[in-house]
Amino acid sequence: MRFLLREAEKIVCAVLFLGMTAIGFANVVVRYGTNYSLAASEELLTNGFLLLTVFGAAIAARRGEHLAVTLVQDLLPRPLRKPLFGLAAGLSALLLGLSAWVSWDVLVTLRGNGMRSYALGIPAWYYQAAVPFGFGLILIRYLQHVREVLGRAPADPPPEAPHA
Repeated sequence: MRFLLREAEKIVCAVLFLGMTAIGFANVVVRYGTNYSLAASEELLTNGFLLLTVFGAAIAARRGEHLAVTLVQDLLPRPLRKPLFGLAAGLSALLLGLSAWVSWDVLVTLRGNGMRSYALGIPAWYYQAAVPFGFGLILIRYLQHVREVLGRAPADPPPEAPHA
């Protein structure tokens, strides 16, 4: 169980990517074999990419590999870096919390208005259902990373920020 909780987003991403690959491959085979297309494949792949992005961001947040601009932090004296990191972490957590809340509101709205998807005709909120939980997972994983960074002893070297 501990493995599932620790690696949940990796498992979700692997299953999503495998399913999306199979759907895309099936669409290519059908298109070239029959000159028809699986209309639902576009809908499924588009929403799959959304979920893959959200759960992939949770993986990056846990590793501390999320997008970060560290120019100001790198230029500050060492004693000021930790407070700046704390401020940035607080603002990031606020943004992620608001993203989860707004995506939950979108989910509730979609469920309430009865909107259906264009290709399969299923309730549109089915595709949105995992997004607020994905943002919540990003928030949890990011806070885990922040706890690790702030819990390091002063003698420990600061974490290397990924450079793009």
